[in-house]
Amino acid sequence: MAAPLNAVAQERPPFWAQARRRLGAADPVMQAIIRSHPRVALKYRGDPFHTLARSIVGQQISVKAADSVWKRVHGACGDMSPASVKRRRATTLRACGLSERKVEYLRDLAAYFADGRLDPRELQKLSDEDVVAHLTQIRGIGRWTAEMFLIFNLLRPDVLPLDDVGLVKAIGRHYLPGTTPAALLKGEGRQQVVELARRWIPYRSVATWYLWRSLEPVPIEY
Repeated sequence: MAAPLNAVAQERPPFWAQARRRLGAADPVMQAIIRSHPRVALKYRGDPFHTLARSIVGQQISVKAADSVWKRVHGACGDMSPASVKRRRATTLRACGLSERKVEYLRDLAAYFADGRLDPRELQKLSDEDVVAHLTQIRGIGRWTAEMFLIFNLLRPDVLPLDDVGLVKAIGRHYLPGTTPAALLKGEGRQQVVELARRWIPYRSVATWYLWRSLEPVPIEY
């Protein structure tokens, strides 16, 4: 179930404690990672536009770079609402460190929210795959960005973002030593990840989040 739109910002998912227990019981490696991060959890962001905009900013760049660019964009736009993004000149957004293409994507996303073509309340009612199908109709939103929305905004518990470099890097480190992230992003390597992750069902979002933590202790929040 997704979190309600009026949920308290930064509230941890209601399934978190049960997921920790289930994952730890099913996977000794995951249990060790979970025990290494006892006081942090996925936090509900609450603002659908914020989540999608930050995901677009973070596409294909490092977590550190994405955080830096996001702070500049947020500073330039003030309240970081669809209206504030639409009001900013493209040159202002590019000066924050965004590529021309990402500027176009952010402005298109703002337009979808502003004119009602994207209604977050309707997304709450959809299955994970239907949310992905709906969001990927918007320029600049691919499957990875839609999956970040499922995890960080809708708090869906069983998302496995197979195109996430951080996830496959962590899987290589902890489960398949000697395997490069590139090898796990396609073909047989990708299928290896799918098979390995079966032990985490129905909490693959939570397993993914802890694998991210094993690489970067400070949580990224979309």
